[in-house]
Amino acid sequence: MAEPEHIPLVIAGVSHHTANVTALEAFRFGGEEEFLAAAAARFRGVLLIQTCNRVEVIVEGEAEDLHSFLTGLGRNGFFVHEGRAALRHLFALASGIDSMIVGEDQIIGQLKKALTDAHETQTSSIFLETCINKAVHVGVEVRQRTLINRGSVSVGSAAVLLAEAEIGSLAGKHILVIGSGEMGLLVAQALAAKNLTAMYVANRTYGRAVILANKIGGKAVKLSELYHYITLSDVVISCTSAPHPIIHRKDLAHAMKDRCWPVEGHPRPLILVDIAQPRDVEEGAETIDDVHLFTIDNLRSINEQTMSTRKAEADRAHHFVEAELEIFLRHLNRKSADDALASLHTWAESVRVRERDRAVARLNTADKKTAEVIDDLSRVLAKKLLTDMTFSIRASAEEGDLETVDALVKAITKGDRIGTKKIPPE
Repeated sequence: MAEPEHIPLVIAGVSHHTANVTALEAFRFGGEEEFLAAAAARFRGVLLIQTCNRVEVIVEGEAEDLHSFLTGLGRNGFFVHEGRAALRHLFALASGIDSMIVGEDQIIGQLKKALTDAHETQTSSIFLETCINKAVHVGVEVRQRTLINRGSVSVGSAAVLLAEAEIGSLAGKHILVIGSGEMGLLVAQALAAKNLTAMYVANRTYGRAVILANKIGGKAVKLSELYHYITLSDVVISCTSAPHPIIHRKDLAHAMKDRCWPVEGHPRPLILVDIAQPRDVEEGAETIDDVHLFTIDNLRSINEQTMSTRKAEADRAHHFVEAELEIFLRHLNRKSADDALASLHTWAESVRVRERDRAVARLNTADKKTAEVIDDLSRVLAKKLLTDMTFSIRASAEEGDLETVDALVKAITKGDRIGTKKIPPE
């Protein structure tokens, strides 16, 4: 099947495939609404996806324009997908096969949120909405048709697996979760079955910490008490949406002194997993004695370990994505014929009305009933005469042959000749 002449979908950004946590942080846009407003002045539609392991800008427009726009904002080292490749990337993203933790479910909600945010800022477009909704549909279908998300995998659960791998076992341990949003909930749920002695939940808004703690049987703590509970904990997993670090090197170093063993004089080891973007832990914290800091970059090893059990499912998901991509391209091709068909039917209606009025005028004394019969007759004739041509135009469009579509419409409405295609010289 031929592709549509032009698919105005472009996606640019960085992700875990090529960017480490520092590069992701540098590419990130702090003021999302301001960014969307600025982009909307240049593109017909724009969406922004920002997660802990990717920042992607999706626009209805041209690749060259998006590249120029982002470099003008000081961004570099990003990928650009356009047309069919952009659609394939979008479908793979929604399916979870492009995720750091293959098969994770959170990307579906993140795509929906990006579309909602674009609606609220009036930066979306009908075309982008169609593409995102199709991608979400594909993502849902992949999860229903395969076992790619077997085991409730997520970045949050991967963070717990990482901590468990480092400490040996979480049974009997004290764990502090910082952040009570979606990621905090995923972390807490993954910890719930680990036979912990205590789980603490801290958040900037204490009320939200209480809600999450009640859900998982933990203890809510105030952010002002953060370092006291760091002192008590064996593992700290931080996943807030704060725009700046909330665990500072100097304060953490002081807290570690309170963790010293009575005899050795060295602090008890602290496993600190920072899966926030931007990062929650101030740079340099990893240099403190017995602080073992892990970030999003370290989760790649967890995906490699769990991926072996889902590889066959990921392959099935790839095949389904390709099949759905072909279906959607046919849909876009059919829609490309709408303008041509509208032009054809407008022309036919004008001819029908003109000839109907001439026929009624020739009858001179035609009554209302006669006029209605002539009108119905002309309408039915026009419709039947266009039926086969409408089918041919849609079929040509579905195959991506818009040149034939244009030639057919012009042959009917303007009397143009349909010539044979010329073979270019060798």
